[in-house]
Amino acid sequence: MPPHDAATRVQTTGYLRHTWPVRLMHWINVLAFILLLMSGLQIFNAYPALNWGKSSYSGRPPILQMDARMDAQGNPMGVTRVFGHEFNTTGVLGLSAGMDGQPVQRGFPAWITLPSQQWLAMGRRWHFFFAWVLVINGFAYIAYTLASRHLARDLMPTRADWRSIGQSIKDHLLLRNAGEAARHYNILQKLTYLGVIFVLFPLVILLGWAMSPGLNALFPGWIDVFGGRQSARTIHFVVAWLLVGFVFIHLFEVVISGFWNNLRSMITGRYRTEGSEDA
Repeated sequence: MPPHDAATRVQTTGYLRHTWPVRLMHWINVLAFILLLMSGLQIFNAYPALNWGKSSYSGRPPILQMDARMDAQGNPMGVTRVFGHEFNTTGVLGLSAGMDGQPVQRGFPAWITLPSQQWLAMGRRWHFFFAWVLVINGFAYIAYTLASRHLARDLMPTRADWRSIGQSIKDHLLLRNAGEAARHYNILQKLTYLGVIFVLFPLVILLGWAMSPGLNALFPGWIDVFGGRQSARTIHFVVAWLLVGFVFIHLFEVVISGFWNNLRSMITGRYRTEGSEDA
């Protein structure tokens, strides 16, 4: 083997990227969000349609509807209607395999709902419990970011960030966001995280409360701000899937910028970068 050249030797260094409170709250959010999504789809399956207004009995066709019917050959098929446009979604939406392997009419398939069998009451219990886990964890995160100055130091865009937005877009399109560039959040990451933390998560929680009969009885009429309970349910569904979209983009970024390094940093806190060391 050739001798080491101290002038050009490459070393692997590590720095503390995530403190332990951030890592703990991140994994709590991961667990809570997954179980919230699965139990939420269980609740949706009790009425697999989305309407607009105060009631689903308005006479207007649903914005989204999943059901099953017989095709021209007499075979069952799953059908999904979106704004009046019909799609064959057999095996996925409207009609999918049940617990016994036989096709059964349901909105989302059993493998993505919690519990797997249609059980509305239990789905609500799971959903409400982990909704409060998410709310409490969210308040704890905001308190920590304020107390530790993580919000002001790492997430608030600076003037330099705004000036670099064009370069940041280019870097993302070219999948360049690793090494030293990964030490700090860029402008797109900052705006995305701020939008998720302070817009999407609060909105999905508020719209969830809008479907609570007890809260509506305590403060009657407030859900009319969203156009009624069915409108709130529809927006809640859309925002939830926007959060799912964020998760997929986040995972894609994690993979392309170094999966194991990113995963390690969210478990141990240490993120490794490569650099040159002068003699």
